Amino acid sequence: MAEALPREEYVEQSYLFGILWERLGQDITLQDLLQQCRFEVLATTKLPLALDFLSNELKHSGILGPGMRRLSHYFTPFQSFLIEQAEEDRGRFDFRTALRILQLEASYKAGERMDRQGLFFYQFEAICRNRLSYDAGLKSMSDDPAYTPAWKEWLLIVRNQLGLVDLADLIYGRSEDFVTYRKRHLGADAEAEYPILFGAREGKIAFANRRKEPLFLFAAMQRHLGYPSVPKREVFDNTLELIPQMQRRVERLEARIKFLEEEQRQGIDITKFYGKGKLPPVDLDNLE
Repeated sequence: MAEALPREEYVEQSYLFGILWERLGQDITLQDLLQQCRFEVLATTKLPLALDFLSNELKHSGILGPGMRRLSHYFTPFQSFLIEQAEEDRGRFDFRTALRILQLEASYKAGERMDRQGLFFYQFEAICRNRLSYDAGLKSMSDDPAYTPAWKEWLLIVRNQLGLVDLADLIYGRSEDFVTYRKRHLGADAEAEYPILFGAREGKIAFANRRKEPLFLFAAMQRHLGYPSVPKREVFDNTLELIPQMQRRVERLEARIKFLEEEQRQGIDITKFYGKGKLPPVDLDNLE
């Protein structure tokens, strides 16, 4: 099973995904971007070797997902899952959005305030907000080396019960606030029969958001506990590009209407279209 990477690896991964997000779409191919980043990241990390492998995979297959999946000892299954979802032809998940999500996730793992609760809420919100596959997404989350065996087991339970049991109830049932509730009603000896994964504050927030949209739950966790938020999908305003196009179309329509008006009044005078200093074309059929 893959192990969590050192902090410097996550720092360089965050830099890599950020550079790809910034430079993608600037008339530079993805393969050229990977080669540029190859010389920018720290040579003391394993990322340059991973970039060499991804560059070769991209050259042969044209996509990154399978290559990242083969580097499972370096890239997590959740990272590979996001890239694969972004590369699907029928999907609506944007590749730039996937890069931005991966950048912030790697930055969070490299930070000092990183904890498994915040990582869970961030990854699950990324799946929920972008309407990705819950089944495949939760399976990839359970294989993340950042989670303990107890977390992996619970993530698979969420995968099987999601849709049948409310997410807030699943979180509340594994919180310290639920243990306090049991002791208050069942006695001081009432202990949980399974590992507790969330604190009392997460449990209270989850209980307050039962039967609500999961995005409200994530927003409350971010407001009160400072957990990272998932970047929203980028919306590009192409109004400035459409205005010149519409102006040219209007000009062409005005010219056509003018020709029709001249034809109805007295016919079209085609002599004004002759080149300057040139004679009109000779009518060979009427030569005498």
